[in-house]
Amino acid sequence: METTLMASRRRRRRRSGPVFLFLLLVAASCAFVVWWGLNQPNRNHIVPEYMDKPHPIMLNGQWMKTYARGEGEGLLIPLEAAEQLLGDGIRYEKAGESIILTTATKVLHFKTGELDATLNRKPFALTFAAQKVDGVLYLPFAPLEQLFGIRAEAGAKSGIITLTLPDSSLQKAKVPGKEGEGKGAKLRSGPGRKFPIVEDLQAGASLILWGEEEGWYKAQSAEGHIGYVAKKDAVLADIERVPSPSEETEEPFVAWKQTGKRINMTWEAVYSANPDTSQIGELTGVNVVSPTWFELQDGKGTIKSKADAGYSAWARAKGIQVWGLFSNGFEPDRTTEALATYESRANMIRQLLAYAKSFRLQGINIDFENVYTKDKDNLVQFVREMTPLMHEQGLVVSIDVTPKSNSEMWSLFLDRKRLAETVDYLILMAYDEHWATSPTAGSVSSLPWTEASVKRLLEEDSVPRDKLILGMPLYTRLWTETPDGKVTSKTMSMNAVKELLKEKKLTPRLSSDTGQHYVEYKENGATKKIWIEDATSIQARAGLVKKYGLAGAATWRRGFESADIWKALDQALQSYP
Repeated sequence: METTLMASRRRRRRRSGPVFLFLLLVAASCAFVVWWGLNQPNRNHIVPEYMDKPHPIMLNGQWMKTYARGEGEGLLIPLEAAEQLLGDGIRYEKAGESIILTTATKVLHFKTGELDATLNRKPFALTFAAQKVDGVLYLPFAPLEQLFGIRAEAGAKSGIITLTLPDSSLQKAKVPGKEGEGKGAKLRSGPGRKFPIVEDLQAGASLILWGEEEGWYKAQSAEGHIGYVAKKDAVLADIERVPSPSEETEEPFVAWKQTGKRINMTWEAVYSANPDTSQIGELTGVNVVSPTWFELQDGKGTIKSKADAGYSAWARAKGIQVWGLFSNGFEPDRTTEALATYESRANMIRQLLAYAKSFRLQGINIDFENVYTKDKDNLVQFVREMTPLMHEQGLVVSIDVTPKSNSEMWSLFLDRKRLAETVDYLILMAYDEHWATSPTAGSVSSLPWTEASVKRLLEEDSVPRDKLILGMPLYTRLWTETPDGKVTSKTMSMNAVKELLKEKKLTPRLSSDTGQHYVEYKENGATKKIWIEDATSIQARAGLVKKYGLAGAATWRRGFESADIWKALDQALQSYP
């Protein structure tokens, strides 16, 4: 019985063996088919989304989500793309259909539908006009190429427009093999063989590489298509550097030509009549004066002038430059209107250029204060349109800025970073830490506050050190604190403070907290306090100019100083290190 059972089991094992092998082979075959299928390259071709319309625009290996019109010299690109390319370099004002392109040396103005333009105020003819199509404004590409050095290439078959910015570095590559020989390569929609094909590339085809992802290169073909090629299908070539247009033009404008000398400017306050220059005396070390001659009168950009040829001649005879100050009169509504349009801005610039020529100025100092924050961009545009034209006449452009604060009308409207990118100098008016109507008595400009104000502009706004001038006060305030908590102040010149100290036989002490001499005394039940401006405080601020490598110093204003100040400031400012 046992023998029969064992024999039966052996027969069943012999029968199940072939079946098991067969099933194993079937499973292995299925696995191989699945593996083979998964590893086969995708042979399908797709039409990319960007080819839905003619002339898609590519930049830096990306589709800009917009389209051009025309070809060759008649190429037009939409305003949206131009704004992305140029930032502050382009301005469109819908109300007047004005388009303004600005560079460091050029201002080009034209209008929609017109071929007549002006380049730095001179007539300039466009070959193709800007035009609106279905509500979209298209700009002629030729001026963008001419002014900014932007390059445009069109795919011969695809019509894709590839834009390249100046100063770009392009990594070139080629598909292995000689042209017309070899297997070529596939440009795929993603980094892998499973992604569909965007373009078949011939052997020897040129590529631009924009990056690497999962072992594949992100690449752009000569036709402009963007996709991915396997690393083995791209042989690295040279790196092409696209030149900047500035490399092919004249030398850049040099604002300060007194090598080794820091700027030592003082403002000349001209409220009605100009000063009698014979009574000014020696301004030891002063190399720039800025008389407050020009003031905005209305929203059309009309400027009132108090300029005096005699004062200008007096300064020139002493080797002192004259940077005429242009103020907005601290009137916000007229400022808004005057900055709003190309026409009103151009009107201001024309007058300033004429005044500068008539009175033989070397610069213009812009002093716009009490301005709405909404006018921030318009002020930047004004200096962008103004500076190239001033430079053509050899004029230095500076603008006065306050220390950073949360004040809308006195600080927030100033985009210090963008202004510094355009003008020659930012002059930091580092005073009125405690202003005339301050609720608490305090220094006009303590040394720690001044230094913190300088550091914020250098660090937060990336203002170049050699573009920043430190403004310092030549005045102080006599503060009165009454027992009922009332605080008032009176502005005093340096000489007036000296006379007061002498009269009341007061001896100031040096305050380590402010870096200034300080005195207080009682009078009629009130406490009097003065944070004194003198040679000590002025020399300490000159030390900040040297510590931070600034362009120089400016003082508000001539006439407030004592006789010893100019020599003390000159020695501290111009000594090295």
